[in-house]
Amino acid sequence: MSVRRLTVASHNAGKLGEISELLAGLPVEVRSLRDFPTFTLPAESGASFAENAELKARAAAPATGGWALADDSGLVVPALGGAPGVRSARVAASDPERILWLLGQMAEVTEGRREAEFVCALALADEQGRVLGRWEGRAPGRILQEPRGAYGFGYDPVFLYESAGKTFAEMSSTEKSAVSHRGQALREFRKWMEGPSGGTAGAPLGGEDGAPLPRAAGESAERSCEDD
Repeated sequence: MSVRRLTVASHNAGKLGEISELLAGLPVEVRSLRDFPTFTLPAESGASFAENAELKARAAAPATGGWALADDSGLVVPALGGAPGVRSARVAASDPERILWLLGQMAEVTEGRREAEFVCALALADEQGRVLGRWEGRAPGRILQEPRGAYGFGYDPVFLYESAGKTFAEMSSTEKSAVSHRGQALREFRKWMEGPSGGTAGAPLGGEDGAPLPRAAGESAERSCEDD
């Protein structure tokens, strides 16, 4: 079986590590935008995670000469009207500052209204910029009043995954991947890659020819989303 080159359209080391781990064993050579230092991702101008993931995949695939997998993800807090949403990475310059921003915004939010969810949207495009598939994952939780844990990145230290009784930053990478928004989306992507419609099976792909694009169960175009 031939090996396909797959560029992950991201510079984010945390995301790259999670994605590479979850795609291990597939006949793909995973690259990142660090291998293409002259390429710049387009602005995340979409109103949803799915739109932003598509923008990045469509731009990265032709520029890197192969398939590109793009992720757009972040935190949605209903008590903040869905914020930080698609601006999750842009509310401050660093992870500690983003956490301080979030906790400041939620200073007056009572315990009963601290629900939140992480959302991850994936999009895959080919070298012509055609979108081959879209997938989505969601992880529900609550926002704590102070950080816990030393692992992960982004808002992980204040995001409590209640059924485990741990924040994402208190979980090992294996624990987190089993329940996280990105883990869910990537497992659906992996199933597609291994299935009759996926690139590693050698079958024709859907999309531009009118065939339906693959979507994760429950995927939505909700306007509600981490660094690239």
